[in-house]
Amino acid sequence: MSTLTMDRRGFLKSAALAGGGLLLGFHLGADRLGAAEVVKASTLTDSGEFAPNAFIHIAPDGTVTIFAHKPEIGQGIKTSLPMIVAEELEVDWQSVKVVSAPLDPAFGGQTAGGSTSTPSSYMKLRQAGATARTMLLQAAAQKWNVPASECAASDGRVTHAGSQRSASYGELVAIAATLPVPNEKSVTLKDPKTFKIIGRRIGGVDNPKVVSGQPLFGIDQKIPGMLYATYTKCPVFGGKVKSANVDEIKKEPDVRDAFIIEGTSELSGLMPGVAIVADSTWAAFSARKKLKVTWDEGPFANDSWSGFTQKAEQLFAKPGQTTLRKDGDVEAVFANSAMKTIEAKYSYPFLSHLNLEPQNCTAHVQGDKIQIWAPTQNPGDGQSVVARTLGVPKENISVTITRVGGGFGRRLMSDFIVEAAAISQRAKVPIKLQWDRTDDLQHDHYRPGGFHSFKGAVDANGNVAAWKSQFVTFGNTPERTGNGASLGADEFPGRFIANFHSEQTIIPTNIPMGWWRAPGSCTLAWVLQSFIDELAHSAGKDPYEFRMALLGDKEFTVPPGERGSPYSASRMKGVLQLVAEKSGWGKKLPKGQGQGIAFHFSHRGYFAEVAEVTVTKSGELTVNHVYVAGDVGSEIINLSGAENQVQGSVIDGLGAAWVQRLDYDKGHMVQANLHEYPMIRMPAAPKVDVFFRKTDNPVTGLGEPALPPLAPAVCNAIFAATGKRIRELPISKTDLSWS
Repeated sequence: MSTLTMDRRGFLKSAALAGGGLLLGFHLGADRLGAAEVVKASTLTDSGEFAPNAFIHIAPDGTVTIFAHKPEIGQGIKTSLPMIVAEELEVDWQSVKVVSAPLDPAFGGQTAGGSTSTPSSYMKLRQAGATARTMLLQAAAQKWNVPASECAASDGRVTHAGSQRSASYGELVAIAATLPVPNEKSVTLKDPKTFKIIGRRIGGVDNPKVVSGQPLFGIDQKIPGMLYATYTKCPVFGGKVKSANVDEIKKEPDVRDAFIIEGTSELSGLMPGVAIVADSTWAAFSARKKLKVTWDEGPFANDSWSGFTQKAEQLFAKPGQTTLRKDGDVEAVFANSAMKTIEAKYSYPFLSHLNLEPQNCTAHVQGDKIQIWAPTQNPGDGQSVVARTLGVPKENISVTITRVGGGFGRRLMSDFIVEAAAISQRAKVPIKLQWDRTDDLQHDHYRPGGFHSFKGAVDANGNVAAWKSQFVTFGNTPERTGNGASLGADEFPGRFIANFHSEQTIIPTNIPMGWWRAPGSCTLAWVLQSFIDELAHSAGKDPYEFRMALLGDKEFTVPPGERGSPYSASRMKGVLQLVAEKSGWGKKLPKGQGQGIAFHFSHRGYFAEVAEVTVTKSGELTVNHVYVAGDVGSEIINLSGAENQVQGSVIDGLGAAWVQRLDYDKGHMVQANLHEYPMIRMPAAPKVDVFFRKTDNPVTGLGEPALPPLAPAVCNAIFAATGKRIRELPISKTDLSWS
């Protein structure tokens, strides 16, 4: 197969002349589709099959294959992105075959995270489908010697109304493959009013295979000659191996080898550890129980959460390390006796991602060639980490992206990938590395914990007059926050309060930190919206009306090339109004029942939520109902998938806020399995109603933005029901009983 190198604005069209098919590929890393190139080259593999190195393949028999280039981690992107192509291509969705693409520069960026897949791909995939449709129309016009403007495409066929002639796409590919690719400006996109696929409820393309247990996930991979491995690392993050009884482990049943890997100091890479290679995962796990390792635990072995808490209190008494934003004069406002001031401190623990599918990877190292099969959100990073760690050129490393059994940001990190590759390199055989639940909990890249101190003032009219906050967060160096551990200078309510002072201080730690669903926002929304609720009650204002007044009519845009964060008060007020209306906000409820409201702008999405809870006198909490209103732009691509993402965000956010915590002691995480780190069970799940407000704005993603408002909405509802304010997560740590 030919190897094609495309520039940043490249638009690749391969004419599959040998197979008679039309293969169109678009480099989605480009800012926009650019000039086209016709390549007279075969796209057939040696076995006679078309290689999946482009987005659209139309075979002579009319079969349409669309390649899904982003990792499917349960967010539905393997279905929704091909839907965009199919819509503009004008094909019947039921006739489309969707195939997962491998890591290949031809597809542009292939990372799935941060709710970026949809906004980065939407217009480009529409252009891709429309360009292919245009070429097929032109092929029909040439075939019939009529103007292309007289031809129309629908359901995989082109028709000419004047002569009543009709041809399937398959009958036109041979001609279409010879045509020049039209300039993007000459390609007409469909009017959204005519959409037949986008906006529908469409089940996931893998659903039948998932429910029938067919092999799709990383944990399902099998290749000839494969052995199975475990990898044991120091319980204390960053610790090294001093010695291990590997000779004894080699004598265990079905164990092929055991050895120490020196590793590196890279927390997101190959940490030092002991590998066991066996004929089965069970044999490797069984031998691991007899593994005895003497560790050099390093300088962080005495760190603990209680120590962090004491340190945070000390830091709150001092000026912050970094001033994030300073507007007006907060101290002058606080000194004004006419102002009503309140103070509060909030804290939350480190959390694990705890994917349903534990981390795993299959790797085959053969000299300077490496094959990888991985459930990864970030295949390019995995390739890079393996390349620099094992000293193999990136171009010699192939990555097959399997379906992922849950990501939530964990699989943006590539430690499990490089571990598998390193073990295979040493063992000289293909290896499937399998983590267990304890590995996942105790060697995660965690959602960072944090501490917040607030002071606010409201004036005689109940308006916020001043706001001061200090955020004590964590970093792996004293100067840089961990992944998902920072507070932005423009974070709401910054820019909305005239007298505003926000500071940040870092506690150094060796705890690996990673992006956890709605990174940053997943914790910041709770503390910010909870303290806003405290200010509202202090001012004697309805929490909904108080928020509407605080938002006002400010609109913040960011000109090209400038730093900053956009924020539309009108869009946020729109979802607040919608959720208040749908939830019947303000209705009278008996003691022990309450409504709470919160909103947050996260990952380009505007979301507001109302939670309704019941708390018994003995303190038993039930979250009865959650209403969610969101604005993610002008279109909802797959309504079924969109609702699923919002409902899942509510459940995920509720579990994190209500019951989940990790205890950190003597340099390591204490919890080892699900009996110590519970997940929300079905009986505890609330009813969730989802409402979308379409606006004339670019289409954005839905994996993250519905999660952040959940925790503050629930905690504010608990206050309304009991008068008890939750200032420490999880909620289960607080006695909710009342009389």
